[in-house]
Amino acid sequence: MSTKTQVFPVIWNQDRVLLIDQNRLPTEYTFVEISCCEDMAQAIKTMIVRGAPAIGVAAAYGMYLGAREIQTDKREEFLTKLEQIAEMLRQTRPTAVNLFWAIARMLRTAYESLGTVEEIKSILLTTAKAINAEDLQTCQAIGDHGLKALPSKPHKLVILTHCNAGALATAGYGTALGVVRSAWRDGRLERVYADETRPRLQGAKLTSWECVQEGIPVTVITDSMAAHCMKQGLIDAVVVGADRIAANGDTANKIGTYSLALVAKAHNVPFFVAAPLSTIDFELPSGNKIPIEERDSSEIYQVGNTLLTPAGVEFYNPAFDVTPAELISAVITEYGAIAPSELKQFQTKQMV
Repeated sequence: MSTKTQVFPVIWNQDRVLLIDQNRLPTEYTFVEISCCEDMAQAIKTMIVRGAPAIGVAAAYGMYLGAREIQTDKREEFLTKLEQIAEMLRQTRPTAVNLFWAIARMLRTAYESLGTVEEIKSILLTTAKAINAEDLQTCQAIGDHGLKALPSKPHKLVILTHCNAGALATAGYGTALGVVRSAWRDGRLERVYADETRPRLQGAKLTSWECVQEGIPVTVITDSMAAHCMKQGLIDAVVVGADRIAANGDTANKIGTYSLALVAKAHNVPFFVAAPLSTIDFELPSGNKIPIEERDSSEIYQVGNTLLTPAGVEFYNPAFDVTPAELISAVITEYGAIAPSELKQFQTKQMV
């Protein structure tokens, strides 16, 4: 793929959705066809599609696919069944707030539409496509605003990122990796350091894959190497994505982000969160109430078919942690780089 080719992880194709199967990357670049809402829910749950913004886009299409299957011309019956579909999709990934935001927007569209059931279905598809297109534009804006937030250095920058917040995790440009892309485009980037991101290895598998496709120099390190790299002066800034941001700026992201923020603070390295405004959960005053998804222990004790630990060991596998707002230099949104303490003033701009 050349730098002119864009990765789109969620594509509407005639009457179905095509998802890049991220479980098969980086060795296989394949698509999964989704034509019913149950399959979309399973794809989200099993991480065929992942990343909060991409999950939101996928859920929006899932709502339409579910609506398309409802066999009634009675408005109230249709809306009742649509609520059931929404609840099924909500159960797939509890931490990623974009999922809930997209579902809420689709439901609001249905309730506010005064036409026939068939007309409501058509409007839902239009809305899902709009959510898709808006996310792409939003991420491009995040990337450009990130350029202004990055530190000024006499040399090109080296940016460290964690997990995957790139095109694969969004509608096609990226949040954290969107900042990286914009910096590379403008000649301000020297290299990306990508944490491997245990236990799912999204950094090693996905972030590095995206960088290689675009010719961006990338170095993969284990999660435990970040402190050493900062001490050696190798890192100019850290940019990560987010799955949910509380109203005070506390941020839930892939497990390991909190420790990375602590290390960055200790070494005076700026730590940025890049995310669309839809990732901010203004209903939560702080990160203490953010639900943390726990995943199957097999993600820890085996890689492929190879067991890593002896029998009798117990496991704890939270998929996310919460970084306190005081460790975050700024939240880079489509409206600019915002201090965590200033996020609340943007609540009215968040459309549902």
